[in-house]
Amino acid sequence: MDTDAARTRILDAAEELFYAQGVQAVGMDAVRTTAGVTLRRLYQLFPSKEELVEAYLERRDRRWLAELADHVDAVGGTPAERVLAVYDWLADWFARPGFRGCAFVNSYGELGATAPGVAAVARRHKEALRDYLDGLAEDAGAPPGTGVHLALLTEGAITLATLTGTPDPAAEAGACARLLLTGADART
Repeated sequence: MDTDAARTRILDAAEELFYAQGVQAVGMDAVRTTAGVTLRRLYQLFPSKEELVEAYLERRDRRWLAELADHVDAVGGTPAERVLAVYDWLADWFARPGFRGCAFVNSYGELGATAPGVAAVARRHKEALRDYLDGLAEDAGAPPGTGVHLALLTEGAITLATLTGTPDPAAEAGACARLLLTGADART
């Protein structure tokens, strides 16, 4: 098995196990077994568990943000409709089998105080999401700072969906986002 294939299999296994069970609950041997690689190969590619967690989160960050942006782009519509499409996508994500909340917050909660690299990846993900939402808000003519408000609504919806086990917080956050955008329109 070549290096790229082994790396992909390991990251696939890590994502499946870490997201479903938690980072601390999963040992490197479980990742090795699920990936179908030797422990030696696993440690050649990821010399520490922290490095594996960072790589898993970095890959998840790219995919998660791309999925969100692809959905928003597919919806098209007015700039305000593009903002609201974020919350439709969240509702779909929350309703997927195996939804366990935000992988970045979960990993940070488990390791952030002792793993600066994991904390940095989690922070970069949240900054990228905020920047994306800020761009959507700006396109919609919302005042500066609205992207931060949308990010707070998004984070709150993710947390509540995780705790309640329902996708309902996405629609509720979307309704709040609509109010923010309506208020922005009224001021212009």
